[in-house]
Amino acid sequence: MAENTISRRSVGLRSERGPILLSLMLATSLVALDSTIIATASTSIAKDLGGFAQIPWLFSIYVLAQAVSVPIYGRLADFFGRKHLMLIGIGLFFVGSIVCGFAWSMPVLIVSRVIQGLGAGAVLPMSMTIASDIYTLEERAKTQGYLASVWGIAAIVGPTLGGVFSEFVSWRWIFFINIPLSLLAAWMLWRRFTEKGHGERVRPRIDYAGAVLLTAGTALVILGLLEGGTAWTWNSAASIVIFVAGGTALVAFVFVERAAQHPILPLGVLRRRVIWASTLASLIIGAIVLGLSTYIPIYAQNVLGVSALVAGFALAAQTVGWPLTSSIAGRFYLRLGFRSTSVIGASIVTAGALLLLTLGEHSSIWFVGVFCFVIGAGMGLTAVPTLIAAQTAVGWQERGMVTGTNMFARSIGSAVGVAVFGAIVNANTKVAADGTPYGPQLATAAHLVFAAIALVALVLLAAVLLMPTRRAQVIVDEAADDVPARP
Repeated sequence: MAENTISRRSVGLRSERGPILLSLMLATSLVALDSTIIATASTSIAKDLGGFAQIPWLFSIYVLAQAVSVPIYGRLADFFGRKHLMLIGIGLFFVGSIVCGFAWSMPVLIVSRVIQGLGAGAVLPMSMTIASDIYTLEERAKTQGYLASVWGIAAIVGPTLGGVFSEFVSWRWIFFINIPLSLLAAWMLWRRFTEKGHGERVRPRIDYAGAVLLTAGTALVILGLLEGGTAWTWNSAASIVIFVAGGTALVAFVFVERAAQHPILPLGVLRRRVIWASTLASLIIGAIVLGLSTYIPIYAQNVLGVSALVAGFALAAQTVGWPLTSSIAGRFYLRLGFRSTSVIGASIVTAGALLLLTLGEHSSIWFVGVFCFVIGAGMGLTAVPTLIAAQTAVGWQERGMVTGTNMFARSIGSAVGVAVFGAIVNANTKVAADGTPYGPQLATAAHLVFAAIALVALVLLAAVLLMPTRRAQVIVDEAADDVPARP
């Protein structure tokens, strides 16, 4: 198979791929741990640095920086190679973690979270792109399953470590722990990954105008979605100005990309059926995942009356189910095709979401965990095939862009999901000063959120049904990857 030759030539011996995959998993663990470990330490951070009202910015600004940088990193990797961008991402995360650990005020901590977010914006898409580059089509689902398993482990280990560090050592160690992991991941990647075999290319002129407009537009839109209804009302002047400015920047971005010789986001590629369908699926997946992550713990604690730890473990069932099915997704799509596998996965997600509608005020927490596991299992059979289908539909020189766009869509979906589900909850409950909903109507609000998630899951099923049915319509001519080696 041509792709086997490409993989061997790109990284040398096949025995090198194991250490490279391990370095990718270590790098991914930086982002995965950081997304879960800080939640349990937020109270300790507020007590030490003050500024409790600014705590939400520790999460929002990180997500914002990560989301807006993902598509740009993805495209730059197609120009300059994955290795350099990955090392830059790890380096930014390393620096951001050091500054976070030594932060002497809340504003300093928030700024350092921006640096971490910019690092995470490179680490996640580069990890998936490199894994796609060095492994064959038959192997990619298993490797993506390994990367997904990091998130499952982090969902359990992260909150535990955060609680231990905050209570017995210092919250600062939730950032200091990233230092050895960053150094080890960077060292292994630098030593093992020799990126070659993708041609001596003329360095393209960077589309700076497109990059600036995309960053500004998406930053404003995501900021408006994350903070709307919380920091300001939806119909306030601030909200209107932010959305109008963001929308204007994105419209200008489209015109700039059409005229650019080397666009930062080639719009023509996105018109391919498999790519826009997989991108739409990724957007919806982001909405479902963050909706569950946000409101399952609130429902479990405030309606069912369980502890935060038990609620966390119930939600963790989703991140356990995801890698389990991701690892076997390859067997399905090689036999059935990408579309059929994704349809099976989306159907399982829909079934799990509909099961959430059976939950009430006196339901067992075990049912919550089982339903989350079902949804996670469906995600593994949906997210992996749709991503790999998009990656396989293009050559090496566009694979980073496609991967970055896919993850960017997931971030946008997360922001939209938080805004929509938050509006549902806020409209049906009272919200305390710390942003936690309370009151007898909370059970009703949770049920409405579950209904919205079920509706979105049906849209996910419709999105994957739009994917091409024949494998030949998805897989790009593999000769497109076979370009002259660099000197």
